[in-house]
Amino acid sequence: MLFFRHALEGRGIRTPEDFLPHYRGAAERLGLENVDPAPKTIEGWIYEGRKPQRAFRPAIVEMLGYCIDDLWTEVPEGSTPNFVPLTGASPTALRADAGVELNEMKRTGAMAVQRAKDFLLDKDRQMVGDDTLGLLDDEVARLVAVYPREPLSAIWDDLLETQDQVFRLLDGHRVRPSQLRDLNFKAAVLSFLVAKGFNDMEVPQHAMTMTRVAASCAKDAEHPGLIALTDGLKSLIAYWADRPGDAYHYASQGAEAAAGLRGTVGLWLLGLQARAAAILGDEETVRAANQKAADRRERVLPDDLDQLGGLFTYAPEKQLYYSVEAEALLGHGDERLAAQAEQAVQGFSDPRSPNWAFGDLAGSQCDLALIRLFGGDVDGAAEAIRPVLDLPVTHRNNGIVVSALRVRQALMSSSARTALVGQDLRAEIEAFPASRPALPRG
Repeated sequence: MLFFRHALEGRGIRTPEDFLPHYRGAAERLGLENVDPAPKTIEGWIYEGRKPQRAFRPAIVEMLGYCIDDLWTEVPEGSTPNFVPLTGASPTALRADAGVELNEMKRTGAMAVQRAKDFLLDKDRQMVGDDTLGLLDDEVARLVAVYPREPLSAIWDDLLETQDQVFRLLDGHRVRPSQLRDLNFKAAVLSFLVAKGFNDMEVPQHAMTMTRVAASCAKDAEHPGLIALTDGLKSLIAYWADRPGDAYHYASQGAEAAAGLRGTVGLWLLGLQARAAAILGDEETVRAANQKAADRRERVLPDDLDQLGGLFTYAPEKQLYYSVEAEALLGHGDERLAAQAEQAVQGFSDPRSPNWAFGDLAGSQCDLALIRLFGGDVDGAAEAIRPVLDLPVTHRNNGIVVSALRVRQALMSSSARTALVGQDLRAEIEAFPASRPALPRG
């Protein structure tokens, strides 16, 4: 059950009719007008767990006294949540001189910042100003940085809203040529992230459509690196959708386009090519692509995409992870490869690292489990995948679930399938995707 519903029921609120008077009182206290949600909308919040649109959130927070992220957190049945309320949290809570709690000041301040952002974007409706571009620069940089580090549900609304803001600027404003290229670059980056989000939610059709939008914006921005990057994303989508032939085609196409680039995008495309070739059983291509990527690593000159970071750079630890995964997909499991797989996991062991990503960590842990399993070490495989199976549902995206199911598939064809450890592990993996993916609701 969501904490939102738990908090409502604790106040005797169970229907839209019960909800509306309390909501209107909160909206009135905040001075909000014309923000009444429809009964069907309230039903979606209460019974289906849909997260409210941004316009409704301030009144809900005011009404229940908890932040939206806490309210839209699952709590086990029968448990007592221990979220700290935004007001009246404790007699010892930090307070401002006027007696207003610090958390309340932060909440109202955040609302003021959002209003100010909306004002600035609307103010430049005739001609895009430098302040507007700077605001969007900050937001794009933030979203790129947090995407690999936080569950999609935490950033999805902000990502869609920022993409919409950029699209509206491109569609309805007069912009200078230099601004047009910059806005198209931002649109391509944001569309890339939205496409990746749809892939994480296992909606490959939407993911591919949004990738084509990203590719179009990248072409309008005249940015060869971004254009090649969108070929890589098409390959990634096909890879996780179990279409290795398509994945190999798109990766090869992108690798050819990126052959003259000095940033890491070309290396990523070679890594994608190797992984797709591995599923196709083409061991010679796997080795050739990985060796070519290793040779090019020594000549890399970081470009603007690498400076952007996140999904737009291909760090050495990620290159090792991809290389190990290709070998695991070929069914290899010797000691040398096991050591490399352990090194790949170690590369993502520190969340403070700028290149840390929870998805890459989980993927490398699944690869280590596969390789240990192929080497006959079922106990070691169970130990390697344990952190993945313990991930909260908010982090179980499509790629992580598919990676875990690969371990189950390998276990089914292993002699260890009849061992007690193997049977328990298989049962756990089978249950792993049952509640997935805990991503944006509705």
